[in-house]
Amino acid sequence: MDPITAGILGTLLLLAAIFFLRIPVAFAMALIGFGGFAYVLNWNAATGMLGTELWNVFSKYGLTVIPLFILMGQICFYSGVNERLYKSAYAWMGEIRGGIAMTTILACAGFAAICGSNSATAATMSTVALPEMKKFRYNPILSTGSVAAGATLGVVIPPSVVLIIIGLQTSQSIAQLFVGGMIPGILLTALFLGTVWYLCRRHPDWGPAGPKTTFREKLASLPGSIEMVILFFLVMGGLFLGFFTPTEAGAAGAALALLISVVSGGMTVKKFWLAVNDTLKISCMIMVIVLGAVLFGRFLAITRLPFEAANYVAALPVPPMLIITVICLIYVVGGMVMDALALLLVTIPIFFPVVTAMGYDPLWFGVLITVVTTMGAITPPVGVNMFIVASMSKDVTMTQVFKGVTYFMAAYCICVALLMAFPGLVTYVPGLMR
Repeated sequence: MDPITAGILGTLLLLAAIFFLRIPVAFAMALIGFGGFAYVLNWNAATGMLGTELWNVFSKYGLTVIPLFILMGQICFYSGVNERLYKSAYAWMGEIRGGIAMTTILACAGFAAICGSNSATAATMSTVALPEMKKFRYNPILSTGSVAAGATLGVVIPPSVVLIIIGLQTSQSIAQLFVGGMIPGILLTALFLGTVWYLCRRHPDWGPAGPKTTFREKLASLPGSIEMVILFFLVMGGLFLGFFTPTEAGAAGAALALLISVVSGGMTVKKFWLAVNDTLKISCMIMVIVLGAVLFGRFLAITRLPFEAANYVAALPVPPMLIITVICLIYVVGGMVMDALALLLVTIPIFFPVVTAMGYDPLWFGVLITVVTTMGAITPPVGVNMFIVASMSKDVTMTQVFKGVTYFMAAYCICVALLMAFPGLVTYVPGLMR
């Protein structure tokens, strides 16, 4: 069997192992990557590669950024930053029709900026927002849809673990990926708010207005969001101005989050231990996935499948944007049945050479596929955010959650279309850093 055929067969075996045998994606990539490498070359070469890559992956300084940003998000989660942020947004937006749903999306965007995880944002905002919307008789379709969709902003708005992994996988600047994700994150947030406005205009009974607050009460609520703003601008401002490397920004953010939590009285020894414990669990999971992706990537590299695919696609007599569109559709379909991070790690070694061979900006492509694959978190049958939201609200059916997120898919499609039509939405601000 020639190497290219082995690469194709290995990829098919990987998909079969994940979808049919239910083998965890990290172990499936590692086993098939190691076995495929041994088949194409020999056993000694495979064991030598395994030892080398184990050291290279787990001794890499760049990976330290992952647990630091996760720790920052976990500290904020356990210290109650999310609740204070929600109350602040609620004081300003709650009195208009659909305002509590809009408040939820804004709070999701704010918490996403310091958390970086859509599942954590979904669990947090379900606990805080769903009871409020139920109290004011919001339609479950709107309430659950706004929470599930808003929580996906945790992956798009930096700092994002997915963008960190893409940067490490493609040897791009994590700082520039973070800055490049800012405008798409803001754009997607605005489109979600527009979706809520449209739904409440079309169905006024879906989102009744909440109680009015005075201007003094609005001002009094601002301290609940100031700590998040300070934390966000410390991290992103430091990266943009060149004061921090991404790892230093993560360390500074985690330290400031801990200081804010202690000063505000929201952090106890028990909560800090829970934050550290969760950080270790999530970080270890991500590290193992990264190692599996590296081993599988080495197997694909020696088969030359990604490079042959890039040459073949680049020579096709079709517009390059059509190829990008097809790749995006593959990511949408893949996101329906596979975790976004795992999907990216499996496919980047194949698609990234194709895109760069066509002359597209790798920074733009990295942010674009982050937005596209994030749709998978609210797309059946996996849709992890939908299951989290449904589990947090026992009187809401899964069908209602599915229907609710469907309305927000249009916002995603518009956002992706704008990013494809205007790449400067991603590349302009990072260009100021160069």
